Amino acid sequence: MFGHKRAFLYLSIFLFFFHSSSTVISTFLPVYFQEEQLTGTQIGWLMAVGPFSSLLSQPFWGYISDRYKTIKKILLLCLVGVISCSIILFQVNSFLMLLFLCAIFYSFLSPIGAFGDSLALHTSQIVGSSFGRIRMWGSLGYAVTSYLGGQILTRIGLEHLLYPYLAFTIIAFVFCWKVMDINTPSAPINLKGAIRNILRPNFLFFLLIIMFVTIPHRTNDIFSGIYIKELGGNESLIGLSWFVAVAFEAIVYLLSPLWLRFFNEMTYMVIASGLYGVRWLLFSLAETPSQIILLQALHGITFGIFYLCSFQYVSNLFPNEFRATGQLFFISVFFGLSAIIGSLGGGMILDVFNGQMLYKLLSYLAFAGFVGLLGFTAYSGKKLRPVSEILQK
Repeated sequence: MFGHKRAFLYLSIFLFFFHSSSTVISTFLPVYFQEEQLTGTQIGWLMAVGPFSSLLSQPFWGYISDRYKTIKKILLLCLVGVISCSIILFQVNSFLMLLFLCAIFYSFLSPIGAFGDSLALHTSQIVGSSFGRIRMWGSLGYAVTSYLGGQILTRIGLEHLLYPYLAFTIIAFVFCWKVMDINTPSAPINLKGAIRNILRPNFLFFLLIIMFVTIPHRTNDIFSGIYIKELGGNESLIGLSWFVAVAFEAIVYLLSPLWLRFFNEMTYMVIASGLYGVRWLLFSLAETPSQIILLQALHGITFGIFYLCSFQYVSNLFPNEFRATGQLFFISVFFGLSAIIGSLGGGMILDVFNGQMLYKLLSYLAFAGFVGLLGFTAYSGKKLRPVSEILQK
């Protein structure tokens, strides 16, 4: 019992500090590049090359994890990679070198969050908790650092962005040594079997539909800070907006054992996709940064619900021996491919129009995803088990 409590504690601390470090990058890196006098299109390319590299690297790391039956060792290797690359990245001014370094940096960074979620799902089943209540600590780390990071960077300047990022990543690395690894016995796997599982038509069709929801989500991740500055805000308000967003996300995860019992995961994904459309439409009508900050509360019931349910849905589609491969491929589409399209398209729209037009278009995409998921639910035809039945096992 004590060992289970320690496993929960160490993983929770790791998730807190890793997502704290991710906050620094996802929230402030586009604004940092803007301060370095890069154009919206250039920022779009820099934000796209990372997800493009992750699109290739995440399935690779997932396959390696399944093949050697370890997540912890892959996590440690990737953390060493991001620490080394980040030190070099913030010393470079050349746009072409930045493109190259962002590709290397994100090839190590991108699988860490997905592997952390895999550990959270596995650990929750062992310690008798819920996935949401463990994953909540990552959201809390993101929320706290969004607020404090904005306050700190307002005082020390965006040019010192590297230092808080390194501090959080090194702490995450230290606690990663303590987390419980996944080493479940299973049949030997091969690349052919992994590809066959990934290329199943129902899985690919599902990924295609949810991209209408995930592209707007990732576009907002990249450009919300720039939109807040366009409305007259500063780094402090950018941090506050993400604090509000992820604080509500953490609440949604914390309460997940309560609300998950009412519907199955697909029903919740349909509801969340429709609310995404409403969220982006309201963003397009905002006139002040304070309105954006208030609207960020919707992040919890859009991303919080959509990601938790879609991650669980995908995990149940794959046999145990290919689960990490499927999860990492799903993550590469959710956070990778969608970010490529969102960063390139969003940057070009910002150069030609403005943030309000960008968010209006994002709302149209999200509503299209809502309709698509309704159709997918009807087409699949089978009754899905409530998530609560799975999480309580």
